[in-house]
Amino acid sequence: MELYEHYLDSLAKVAVHVGLNLQEGQELLITAPIEAVPLVRKITEYAYKAGSPLVSVLYDDEAAHLLRFQHAPEASFDKAPQWLYNGMAEAFQAGAARLHIAGSDPNLLGGQPPEKVARANRARSLAYRRVLELITTHHINWSIVAYPQPAWARAVFPGLSEQEAVRKLWEAIFKASRLDTPDPVAAWKAHNQRLAERVAYLNQKRYHALHFKGPGTDLLVGLAEDHLWAGGAVQAKNGVVCNPNIPTEEVFTAPHKDRIEGVVRSTKPLSYLGSLLEDIEVRFEKGRVVEATAKSGADVLNRVLQTDEGAKSLGEVALVPHASPISQSGLLFYNTLFDENAASHIALGQAYSECIQGGSQLSPEELEAKGANRSLIHIDWMIGSSEIDVDGITASGQAEPLMRKGEWV
Repeated sequence: MELYEHYLDSLAKVAVHVGLNLQEGQELLITAPIEAVPLVRKITEYAYKAGSPLVSVLYDDEAAHLLRFQHAPEASFDKAPQWLYNGMAEAFQAGAARLHIAGSDPNLLGGQPPEKVARANRARSLAYRRVLELITTHHINWSIVAYPQPAWARAVFPGLSEQEAVRKLWEAIFKASRLDTPDPVAAWKAHNQRLAERVAYLNQKRYHALHFKGPGTDLLVGLAEDHLWAGGAVQAKNGVVCNPNIPTEEVFTAPHKDRIEGVVRSTKPLSYLGSLLEDIEVRFEKGRVVEATAKSGADVLNRVLQTDEGAKSLGEVALVPHASPISQSGLLFYNTLFDENAASHIALGQAYSECIQGGSQLSPEELEAKGANRSLIHIDWMIGSSEIDVDGITASGQAEPLMRKGEWV
């Protein structure tokens, strides 16, 4: 019990002071699974101690969500609570910080009809669009942390009792989030500095494209005009420096939506909306997915690609060394917050404005003109491993080695 309280306290402190860097006088909106009440209360305590005048919490009950798929009228899957997302957008426009606590059951909707899953996701994406734009343009400081609810823990550790699985997942989250140090806030400061050095190097190189090559992968990813690399801590438009992901190991930038060519194979399963997509294989031509298959979840993948035109292109390309602590744990987390930080990855859908020079001042149309993709979705999936090489391609077409067998050169 004492160790559990230590986990909660350490993660809550890092969430408020590193992830959010919550400012005195700033409101906070938290979204969380209902199982995460203990962590939410700890975070709320630290938020008020940091000077927040109001902390509001929206809980998600997965059991109730599943009941919708089992019993709701057919027409309901084209609906989403627009009023709720309007309220969230208003909160962020007024300056509230945003914290999301991840920890969903990766198998929740595995037995549900893919068509219903896709329709519900599209309806939500349409209703959520303004919120997503405020987040991806870093209008305010925001962050994501994780809580090991039992269904997630059982998926990661299927051979253990529920109690033991939760304990093991807590330990994995604790270590991956750099909380196993005498001063986690100082540890994050040092880690952010290392990522900043990598970002500065890549921004100085000004590569025209990246070339990924390995088993099942020969992919050329053109980079957007005036692209910028980012990673670790970022400065939001409100001037607050925050860490959007706890944990994070990536440096990332914006691909050019019209200059992606070749084939790519996923190196880890993707858990998406309660479905598991395994062995994804995709072919790109002129920036668009023209062929997509998967060993499992192919129906979900292809329905996602039909969300809108931008869903067929990429909004992010990220480099993560195979030596990342999350990769070295040997665990498949079935959660993008962790699995994307175990391997280099790409993301279908929306680009981040911070990855374009002066992007926060540009309109969506101006960002698109520079090659930044626009979509209702942003879905990361992993393409890196110890067998993948990455070259930076200069404007003159010269290839320079960046990664060999998954490690920085």
